[in-house]
Formats: sequence, C-alpha cells, structure tokens
Amino acid sequence: MPCAMNHRLLPLLLLIITGITLFSCSPEPTKAVEIRGIYGNPKPLWEKGYNLKDLSVNAIFVHSGSINAEMMERARVEGLKVFAEFATLNGKNYVKEHPEAWAVNEKGEKVEAASWFMGVCPTEPGFRQYRFDQLRKLLTEYDLDGVWMDYVHWHAQFEEPEPILPETCFCDHCLSAFSKETGINIPDGATSEKAQWILSNKDDSWRKWRSKVISDWVHEIKSILKELRPQALLGLYHCPWTDREFGSARYRILGLDYDLLRKTVDVFSPMVYHERMGRLPEWVAENIEWFCDRLDIKNGSFPKVWPIVQASDKPGIVTPEEFETVLRGGLTTKASGVMMFTTWAVAENEGKTEVMKKVYSELMSRP
Repeated sequence: MPCAMNHRLLPLLLLIITGITLFSCSPEPTKAVEIRGIYGNPKPLWEKGYNLKDLSVNAIFVHSGSINAEMMERARVEGLKVFAEFATLNGKNYVKEHPEAWAVNEKGEKVEAASWFMGVCPTEPGFRQYRFDQLRKLLTEYDLDGVWMDYVHWHAQFEEPEPILPETCFCDHCLSAFSKETGINIPDGATSEKAQWILSNKDDSWRKWRSKVISDWVHEIKSILKELRPQALLGLYHCPWTDREFGSARYRILGLDYDLLRKTVDVFSPMVYHERMGRLPEWVAENIEWFCDRLDIKNGSFPKVWPIVQASDKPGIVTPEEFETVLRGGLTTKASGVMMFTTWAVAENEGKTEVMKKVYSELMSRP
C-alpha cells in the first residue's frame, strides 16, 4: 500500500518541485519599452499635419529654450510626455561676456572652441549660479516630466571621428578648488608650470577630482529637480565611448565616471550618433549592449537606458534603412526607450517618417 501511494504521489511531487525550481530561477521581468521619443521641436511634424500619437510617439525631448505654453498644451492633448534638454556646461556666448568663466588649458591659455562646442569652467561660481537659476525658472514655469542634462563634461568634443581632447581646466578657480578639496599643495609658478606638475605627479588625484566636479553638478541639478518637480526624471545625454576608447578619454578628459553618475542619474541616454562618429549602423546595438552590461542595467528598475540615435543627414547621409537599423539597435538588450536626432530630419524625409511609425507601432503592439 505505501508503495502504491508513492507511485500516485510521484507525479504530484515532481510537479511541485518543478514549480519551486522555476519560481526560484525565474528570469528578470520582460523588458517594457516605455519611451518612443523624438528629439527636437515637434513643430516640423505638426506642420505636416501629423498628430504624434498617430505616429506612435509618446514623448518629446525639446531644448528648454524652445518650450512654451502652446507646445505644452498641444503635447498634453496628444498624450505626450515632455522632457526638457538642459544645456548644462555649454559656455557659448556666456564666456564672451564673463571671461572669468573661460576654461584654461595646460599651457595657461584660454581654450578655443572644440569644433562647434565651447565649454566653460565648471567650478566658476558665477556660472554655476547662472545655470541653477535658469533651471529653477524652467521648472517653475512648466510641469515637465523630466530634465535631460546635455554637455555635462569638461571642455572637449567627442562628436567627431577624430575627437578634440584638450587638457582643462587650470584656471585659478580650478587650481584652488583642487588643492583645497584634495589637500594637495601645488608648487608656486606660472599656470603652465602648475599644470605640468599636476599632470606629472598627481594625475590620478586630478582625474578623480575632475570626475567628482561633474558628478557634483549632476547631484545639485537632481536636488533642484526633486525640490521643485519631485516626480520628474533626471536624464543625461552623454558620450557613448567604452572605458578604454581614446585612451580612456571619457573618464580622463571628459570627466564622466559611470560608477559615480549612476548613483544620481535616473536615465542614461548614450549619444550613439553613428554617422557623425564614423561608425557603422550596427555599432549602435553593440555599444548599447556593452553599456547595459557595464552599468548592470536591470529590467524595470533604475537607472534606465534610453539612447538617442542619428536620423540627421549632417554630416553624411543616413538612409531610411540605416535609420531603421540604428533605431532598433538603440533598443538592444535592457534599453527601455529610444529617441532620434532630430525631429526635423524625420519630418523632411517621408521614408524616415514611415520607418519611425513602423518601428514605434510594433513596439506599441508588444504584450
């Protein structure tokens, strides 16, 4: 009798054991694509008669200076989330009127524009106050779903096949702050002599301090955001280089330390502009896979990854076929959103408009 009962119970026991095993070894939650976005003023698409909801777009990322009440109202009518791009450390125009904020290189000279980008000294008190006041005004005026920081790095240019990577900043503000915050006494001498001493003798400390300056900017912006719009997200447009590319320049020159930034940033948006950077379209998927692994991104938790891919034909030509490749590549692995640069480029090319609509519509139909 006991043996007979064992035979009857065996299938049930196996089912229970299997269920427990499957539950304990269950995979991560299925990735949900949250954001089907466009970058740039939506006006070019609106002027062509599109309702963005009909294109399966659910979010717009717009330069803060282009946002107005009319745009906000129409975006809400169409069911769109609105995220403001905030040009954080772009010093163009500002440094001309405030030369004390001009970044200084290792020769003790004011830096020149890196291609089209003009950075700024990130430790200059006046500029810091200027930017934080701008952010407060923006958040007070508009009920935004989030703020995406842009140009969050020391003066340089990474959006080129051959990047421009100067050593900065050795102005009096930076030298004084570095010495005070690290306890390192810098020998007297000309600015160029001080810079050379630091690079030759205290390079590790210098790089760590510079990355902390950048992360402090991000932390301060997050604090302001949570004070005025506590439900809003903080995003970051950033250089997509791996840890070793260009001699570790993402960390060494730009000052971007992912391990520091992930503590504060809600959403990372790698700027995987394949044509601008002289890469193949397939590079986008490869880079996003590397990035998600590097930050150990988990489905359904923060930080999230929403890349921005290239649709624009400047420089070079991005065909509709290439655009589809990079758009899908941006959603590789754990990325849960995507957007493209720029709205105008998509609106002016019917093929690209159709690609965006097709890909985004497919994403909407996912279970």
